[in-house]
Amino acid sequence: MTEDNAFAHLDPAYRRFAALPDDERIAWIRADRWIGFEQSGAALARLENLLTYPPRDRMPCLLIYGETGMGKTKIVRKFERDHPPKFSQVTGVDHRPVVVAQVPSEPIERDLYRELMASMGAPAMVGGTLAREKDICRSLLRTVGAKMIILDEVNGMLAGTFRQQRIFLNAIRFLANDLRIPLVCAGTDLARQALLTDAQLAERFEAFHLKPWQNDAAFAGLLKSFERILPLRSASDLISGEARERIHKQTSGVTARIFRLIETATEDAVQSGKERLDAHSFGDNLVLPLVSMTQTVRRRGKRVPQRVGA
Repeated sequence: MTEDNAFAHLDPAYRRFAALPDDERIAWIRADRWIGFEQSGAALARLENLLTYPPRDRMPCLLIYGETGMGKTKIVRKFERDHPPKFSQVTGVDHRPVVVAQVPSEPIERDLYRELMASMGAPAMVGGTLAREKDICRSLLRTVGAKMIILDEVNGMLAGTFRQQRIFLNAIRFLANDLRIPLVCAGTDLARQALLTDAQLAERFEAFHLKPWQNDAAFAGLLKSFERILPLRSASDLISGEARERIHKQTSGVTARIFRLIETATEDAVQSGKERLDAHSFGDNLVLPLVSMTQTVRRRGKRVPQRVGA
């Protein structure tokens, strides 16, 4: 029997992975990869629209927010990969249309400029005034031809004092005004609350909410896509009512939890020789990943400690 006939339940591009030895299949399952879905596609389309926006005095901005694990950072990194830097033989500069930086652990203006410069590959500055670092950062952003700045984990600014937050928000508003390029922020709902404290900045931001999955047709479509790519040697059944209900209940519809739960169950199916996923793959005997620990505790009727921060 040929490989194509043996693994006809998989998409043709993924059938060869099912023929690999168990250890290689598990390594493949654990590898980080992009799996698109409706909300992520809509967010990427909005980012594409902003990237081509012509310069104007008040550039539109975007906030992508949602619960931890909803895929904000993955969307940002996917967009960054879709618009990689290109080296110019003429100028000797990496032209970088999308500059992505993570908000520093404390909202200090100087650290913001340093994070942006590091993301552009600039060497760290030693000494120098804040004004000097600010000017160099602005100059570098123009030199690399930045058309968009994306700041990830914006909710981190809430770790600072009220005064630090105001200065930080003023700094990012200044960059958007000065460079006349869109500013995109990503974070939890706390990021939305932080931006709302600056009325001028909030007025420019469109909010894109990544909502948890509902147990509906879109969720079934996501699970069906897993059936078609996971390197298991027998056909799985993830879209039955019972399987969908168990997966949704254990993950609360959070994207990262869904992916990790299915990854864990798939590894178990390979190691046990079951070679397929179904409703029984998500029973209480499955050793759940840490991302689902709160769901495990709740199902067992224990009190969940309150989280500190987000």
